[in-house]
Amino acid sequence: MNENENNVVEQEQDVNRLMQVRREKLSELVNAGKNPFDITKFDRTHTSKKVKDNYEELEQKDVTVAGRIIAKRIMGKASFCTIQDSEGKIQSYVSTNDLGEEKYKEFKTYDIGDIVGITGFVFKTRTEEISVHAKEMTLLSKSLRPLPEKFHGLKDMDLRYRQRYIDLIVNPEVKETFIKRSNIINEIRKVLDEKGYLEVETPILNTISGGATARPFITHHNTLDLDMYLRIATELNLKRLIVGGYDKVYEIGRIFRNEGMDIRHNPEFTTIELYSAYEDYNGMMDITEEIFRRCAERVCGSAKITYQGTEVDLGKKWKRVTMIEAVKEASGVDFTNINTDEEAIKIAKEKQIEIPKGKETRGHIISLFFDEFVEKTLVEPTFIYDYPIEISPLAKKKKEDQRLTQRFEAFICGREYGNAFSELNDPIDQYERFKEEISARENGDDEAGMMDEDYISALEIGLPPTGGLGIGIDRLVMLLTDSASIRDVLLFPTMKPLFN
Repeated sequence: MNENENNVVEQEQDVNRLMQVRREKLSELVNAGKNPFDITKFDRTHTSKKVKDNYEELEQKDVTVAGRIIAKRIMGKASFCTIQDSEGKIQSYVSTNDLGEEKYKEFKTYDIGDIVGITGFVFKTRTEEISVHAKEMTLLSKSLRPLPEKFHGLKDMDLRYRQRYIDLIVNPEVKETFIKRSNIINEIRKVLDEKGYLEVETPILNTISGGATARPFITHHNTLDLDMYLRIATELNLKRLIVGGYDKVYEIGRIFRNEGMDIRHNPEFTTIELYSAYEDYNGMMDITEEIFRRCAERVCGSAKITYQGTEVDLGKKWKRVTMIEAVKEASGVDFTNINTDEEAIKIAKEKQIEIPKGKETRGHIISLFFDEFVEKTLVEPTFIYDYPIEISPLAKKKKEDQRLTQRFEAFICGREYGNAFSELNDPIDQYERFKEEISARENGDDEAGMMDEDYISALEIGLPPTGGLGIGIDRLVMLLTDSASIRDVLLFPTMKPLFN
């Protein structure tokens, strides 16, 4: 075992000793006919917040609250405990005179982490703290495993991610992050519902991996004896619905990509994809700005936010610049004067840009230059648009330059937050691009797409001019909660097992 594993084992041994004491307490309760796990329901009248917010109305009146004990002060025949519920904390005064000798003795055996129900009247202590003077106390659930570090706060980030239930108990700010996440998603729905979009659900399991450039997870359906792919995007099915006659649709859903993990990437994550008939990528820029602004106003109180020490204004008009212009400004290389793959490869070598196998084209190299020189410099909200066709197999071509597409990505603080197209609706063109994806896949690019004959059939039925947009919800939540890692905004991030 390494040092970390030894520490884990030692900590578990300490926990086991404490757990044994708690199990003995539970046995005593059970033997006395007071098993807390037999209780199926408890009627509380108020949360901690409701008591505190309505103190003047509730003073000297009885309330019933419930929550987890997070602090105790035993002082002879009178004591204090603090309980925590979903909305905060509240103190309770507990005494022999009110509970009686037997009940008070029982209360003294309660542990930090136990869940209790308290009935009593509301008052203020001499230190002006709003409290509940307990008349009755009921043990609702016995905590058999102690909370970490004597409840001084869980600091081990790895343990926090693995045991989020403990993290939520001991670090209240974490709970607030996920409340904000819910509010952000609700605000996105509100924006789109107001604009007449219909929320839909599409399959997670698919027979073809498509809609994005990514390596998929593969599973097997036993009854059909068929390999299937967890979706890497919702795009193709949503556009099928536009073909079917819905003018505006969106889906908020989980996406799965079998790729690397870092502070910005988790194998499963959440996106919003939306599609609007008779719209183009310029309209998608406008709705992107509105979604980010309104979500910021909802959860931060202002469109002006700070992310990791950098101030960002999501309320003003976002900067818009083409990929080629951005590359020229950052690197000094103007790809409008570079027209062949050979010329692009030569300039890439001069700039020491490594070209992966299968990416030896002008379009791919423009993208590599962007990744190397531009992306990290985009601090203020910026739309980078007109992407090379090689990296945009589902976007409509630019009329002015057939090597480019009507595509943009949204960047803030050096990170990409959204991706949008004027959707390719020409089935002949789409078929040829799928063939190019297949060729790239055969040449070793395991992120390249597959041929989707049914999607081609849908396009042959007729897809109207359509604008499409995808936004990474996890990254948006990171931005608006000032979180450094994607794991901070996922309740249960993917983690490697402690012991293999």
